[in-house]
Amino acid sequence: RTPGRRRRRRIDTRARFVAHMSAALAFRASSSSSTANVASRKNPALGHRRGGARMSVVRASALGVSDTFAEVLKNNKRAFIPFICAGDPNLDATKKALKILDDAGADIIELGVPYSDPLADGPVIQASATRALNAGATMNKVIDLVREVSPTIKAPIVMFTYYNPIYQRGMEKFCADIAAAGAKGLLVPDIPLEETYEMSEIAAKHGLDLVLLSTPTTPVERAKKIAQATKGFVYLVSVTGVTGVQTNVATRVEQLVEELRSVTDKPIAVGFGVSKAEQAKQIVNWGADGVIVGSALVRALGEAATPEEGLAALKAKAEELRGGAQP
Repeated sequence: RTPGRRRRRRIDTRARFVAHMSAALAFRASSSSSTANVASRKNPALGHRRGGARMSVVRASALGVSDTFAEVLKNNKRAFIPFICAGDPNLDATKKALKILDDAGADIIELGVPYSDPLADGPVIQASATRALNAGATMNKVIDLVREVSPTIKAPIVMFTYYNPIYQRGMEKFCADIAAAGAKGLLVPDIPLEETYEMSEIAAKHGLDLVLLSTPTTPVERAKKIAQATKGFVYLVSVTGVTGVQTNVATRVEQLVEELRSVTDKPIAVGFGVSKAEQAKQIVNWGADGVIVGSALVRALGEAATPEEGLAALKAKAEELRGGAQP
């Protein structure tokens, strides 16, 4: 096949997939408020305890996503995974925000690359991406930011980006670049399972875990294939629709976790719609291994009157949610 035909096939496949997800559940359903997981624990290898005296030396994360999750569960904890959009309100604030989340006990941090057409995201994260782009954020600047910050934090960074920026850069180069910068994982919400295998191989070659998503409308057999293919953990979307803060977390989450648990022994992290400590606690009680929080943190950081106020609000919200995301 020619590259042009291959590209058209991918785009057509992706278009059908996105249309299906929008109608059935709007892929990244509650991720706007589903991306903030934080856990505090001691890492014997580093001799460092979260919440205690901070080490002044560089403390690059030696653990990838899979190993981090294994350590969390070994210590009878649950993973707290926060999401923020790089560049909102500006890149300097993002650097500080990543360190704040790490200090608050984030086990894994999901860092969104701002994109002009974030069709899986709700209004909070869409607005955040717009602010970041208007402030001058670009893929290169985000990668440079990761290169600067990743050696100073413990939590591994998972890059969240749509497929088009990857395609434009080239899959091999993109994975090589973010891995060299210190990222440990990758999450791409707008590609179907059938399109992930090549990317997963390339990502793995560069030491990256490609995290895949399962949704409330995913048939059990397909969920099993997703669980087999994902690396690091299974990202379980808790509700239908685009991302955003929810008043209540769908009670069907418990059933969804049980269904996934029946087909995989990989960690399951639940996202989309988590905005309060009690919601995080409920998800953990339903059997999830991790809680992902996005919109609530994005709103705290990006909608404040000043970057300083936003960072303070982010710290308070992250600490609240991290406390809830434990047994």
